[in-house]
Amino acid sequence: MSAAVFRFAPSPNGYLHLGHALSALINFEMARAAGGRFLLRMEDIDQTRCRRYYESAIREDLAWLGMRWEEPVRRQSAHFDEYRRALGRLESAGLVYPSFETRGDIKRAIAQREAARAPGAAWPRDPDGAPLYPGSARSLSPAERKARMASSAAYALRLDMTAAVARAGPLTFQETGSGPQAQAGRIAAEPHIWGDVVLARKDMPTSYHLSVVVDDAHQGVTHVVRGQDLFWATGVHRLLQALLGLPAPIYYHHRLVLDAQGSKLSKSTRATSLRALRADGATPADIRRLVGLNPAP
Repeated sequence: MSAAVFRFAPSPNGYLHLGHALSALINFEMARAAGGRFLLRMEDIDQTRCRRYYESAIREDLAWLGMRWEEPVRRQSAHFDEYRRALGRLESAGLVYPSFETRGDIKRAIAQREAARAPGAAWPRDPDGAPLYPGSARSLSPAERKARMASSAAYALRLDMTAAVARAGPLTFQETGSGPQAQAGRIAAEPHIWGDVVLARKDMPTSYHLSVVVDDAHQGVTHVVRGQDLFWATGVHRLLQALLGLPAPIYYHHRLVLDAQGSKLSKSTRATSLRALRADGATPADIRRLVGLNPAP
């Protein structure tokens, strides 16, 4: 049997915080316990926010915590052609369509639809709380789509979720950790709860959902270990794996590190970075204690 392959895949758009430390340490130690491989991947498709100095800081923090990984490190920004090819396969199958509304357009359309619904009947939301795309652009003719795409108009390429689910059929995934509402075992995938997710944009040939399944398959990742906040996204990933003929890894969703208000740590909320904790004199043992892990073996 081939060795188990684990990966830690941060975005180099800020410094790592304690939540990242927990996920990286769990991946590294599970790989070591399994006699497997540990990979580091830079999810840097967002070239407007990702920076090489953040990548250097990530490497420095992980090495300080005692981790080692295989080189070279995969950078998503170097593999846009792979994502374009995967997207092209979905387009050829008639599962992708362009939408041209701005965020403001979508917000107004949903507000109008909610106003027309029964009192208290809110428009459906995805697991992150965002309203589902109303699907307005699905009714555009092929000629109108082509003309708009050839113009200067911005657009997003969306997965036709209804058609995609019908093509793939029922799907499951193997969960060995625990999700927000599920325990370990064989879990039914529910990609439909996300609606017509964005797979790419005019100026960006991929999205998180598309690139992560392509990367995991390309790198032979056998175990995806990540936070419970990504539990529900697994449904979309299983769907894309099935549509693209990619293998399904085993999933393990671990607990999150929460702040004093009970919210997940985030770069956007300026969670204290590992870099700052180090500067204040923290040791790797302190970091393990802060994230609730036992001392290093």
